[in-house]
Amino acid sequence: MTGPLTVQEPSGSARPGQEKRRPSLWWVLGAIAVPFVRGSSRLRVHDAHKLPATGAFVLTPNHLSNIDPLVVAVAVWRLGRAPRFLAKASLFRVPVIGALLRSVGQIPVERGGMHRAAIPLDAARRLVEHGQCVIVYPEGSLTRDPQLWPMRGKTGAARLAIELGIPLIPVAQWGSQRLMPVNTTRLTLHLRRPRIDVRFGDPVDLSEWAGRATDAQALHAATTRVMAAITELLAQVRDEPAPRERWDPRGHGQTETGVF
Repeated sequence: MTGPLTVQEPSGSARPGQEKRRPSLWWVLGAIAVPFVRGSSRLRVHDAHKLPATGAFVLTPNHLSNIDPLVVAVAVWRLGRAPRFLAKASLFRVPVIGALLRSVGQIPVERGGMHRAAIPLDAARRLVEHGQCVIVYPEGSLTRDPQLWPMRGKTGAARLAIELGIPLIPVAQWGSQRLMPVNTTRLTLHLRRPRIDVRFGDPVDLSEWAGRATDAQALHAATTRVMAAITELLAQVRDEPAPRERWDPRGHGQTETGVF
């Protein structure tokens, strides 16, 4: 039931994978996570060459299922980069799990909006100093869109990229909801492993908002562009047109969650 993870990129391309080659706890985690994903799904990575092989960047995936972080982490790790997420601070207070998250450079974030953004920004700056990446789910939580399209985004990811002056790479993934249904933590194993597609995009151009990381209007405009890029990638993966308007939880009586 196992098979290789498929990476589709231009012939002749190479990825140095310095982070992956350096001995660390990531080796142990990868030895667990990669076989699990390989054995339970058929993961296909498209346009892998668009994920920077070196240097710091912000990666912004869409969010369908509670297993998404594992899928994205495996895709990023297989391409030679160590996946570091902004994660809810409450997870870091769980015995053992908290220590494990800190040991591999995950970043705790308190809920409460932009007034607490200094915490992840300080941690993210340290990643930049070492040329590492940080993964931020700009929707802040699982999408509330009934058709699972990206919903209205939060400004944290754009703020990080603008504040730190690093690229923001959009990524869309589709199929994880077949492995772990939406709004559950229950795995659904299939005789035929479900296909999961992960497609990386070109860096989102945020240059017109450079130096405006504390300007709310600029951040909302930048976030709109980020979400449009993710949605366009997802439309390619799903091979169907995206809705004209993005789902806004506030307009449907839904409580917003998330860290940004």
